[in-house]
Amino acid sequence: MPFTRWIDEKPPLRLTRPLPPPLRRTPATGHPVARLTLAVALLASVAACASLPAGSKPDSRDHFERFNRAIYKFNTALDHAILRPVARGYVKVTPRPVRNAVSNFLGNLEYLKTIGNDVLQAHFVDFGSDVGRLLVNTTVGVGGLFDPATRFGLEKHDRDFGQTLGKWGLPPGPYLILPLLGPSDIRDAAGLIPDHFMTIDSLINNQDAQLGLGAARVIDRRTQLLSFDATLDSAFDPYALVRSIWFQRRDYKVNEDHPSDELLPNEAPPPDPEHE
Repeated sequence: MPFTRWIDEKPPLRLTRPLPPPLRRTPATGHPVARLTLAVALLASVAACASLPAGSKPDSRDHFERFNRAIYKFNTALDHAILRPVARGYVKVTPRPVRNAVSNFLGNLEYLKTIGNDVLQAHFVDFGSDVGRLLVNTTVGVGGLFDPATRFGLEKHDRDFGQTLGKWGLPPGPYLILPLLGPSDIRDAAGLIPDHFMTIDSLINNQDAQLGLGAARVIDRRTQLLSFDATLDSAFDPYALVRSIWFQRRDYKVNEDHPSDELLPNEAPPPDPEHE
């Protein structure tokens, strides 16, 4: 029957308002940009809580001191938990000649950076000497494991793009502690990118090889700083001590253009019988 059919069948629904648009999917927290944003926010919140030690003297070149101290604290915690024990273990199980060979090899891989900055700083005599040094150590020195170039009278230089910018008059900008990398300034931090592309590392496409070289370089450099641990641990304000020494080293390199005779944290310490 028409009447019962109308009752059994539901009348069509009429929408009085349009459906809301579908929600847009936001990037997951695992996305690199999201992770970077989260890390920056976390570091900023930590820096906001950082306090200066009583009696510390501010430095006019350290405009971001609270933030820098927070990063320094993070780097120090990571160093004490991982890097320092690994470096000490590396020294205990690895003879000094082997460690020297590793340091020579890693330094030889980076020496194209010095050669490139020789040209950018117009040190053409040193450019020829450094090209010869690289060739001698790569061939006679068995891929850079040994350093016959020094015995042949080819002096070793250490130049980077931050130093090049300073040579041509660019001011350093504020002091800056970089996560994992340590002391720097705005000028030197910007110079890390062109320096990387001047090294052989940038030509290696294998990610595992890059990670391996990076880890070896971190351990090698941390091993060279073991003799400074006692000084830093006993300092009233280790942050201020590192900052002062870093300023001296960078000013000397930019203005004097030859290796400093003063022992500084980024340079190899003298032989330490405890770490033989």
